[in-house]
Amino acid sequence: MNLLEIIAVALGLANVGLLVRRSIWNYPFGMAMVALYFVIFREARLYGEAGLQVFFFVVQGWGWLLWARAGGLAESITVAWMGWRARLIALALALVSSLGIGWAMATYTLAALPYADAAIAGASVVAQVLLGLRRVENWLLWIAVDVLAIGVYVNRGLYLTAALYCAFLGLAIAGLIAWARAAREGKALAA
Repeated sequence: MNLLEIIAVALGLANVGLLVRRSIWNYPFGMAMVALYFVIFREARLYGEAGLQVFFFVVQGWGWLLWARAGGLAESITVAWMGWRARLIALALALVSSLGIGWAMATYTLAALPYADAAIAGASVVAQVLLGLRRVENWLLWIAVDVLAIGVYVNRGLYLTAALYCAFLGLAIAGLIAWARAAREGKALAA
């Protein structure tokens, strides 16, 4: 555990706490967090996770723009459920990308846990896109990612980050409940 990890954890808690409340101001905290985690994961030889942080940085900028266009600067954004076809496509994308990334890392790198690392990366990509699109199901994927990530981070000695993902797991469950309620009511509530 080092100062960089402590700062990244604090930024991550602020980011997800604001996401649960459907506040657009989650994005600056998230972008700062992923920039720090790029360095942390690269040093831990979690290459899928490190590469994922680059994706997160870009897609968080995209999400910030989408949320601003959806009225997020004035109030909380509205959220909605996906249809079954979209859910199946999202799951298939997560599975295929996880297997492909895992195979590539196992074959071409010295990645510590290539398939677990890749599963976190593949599911996170899909979850982050669903988050930007304001779909409730993003929280279900984040819950799965958090559970797997906790084990991976403990395995790599990133105990503070594992603790952060325990908090993320609790926040993801709270996010699922809050967003499901908001989707059912069909309106944005002030954060």
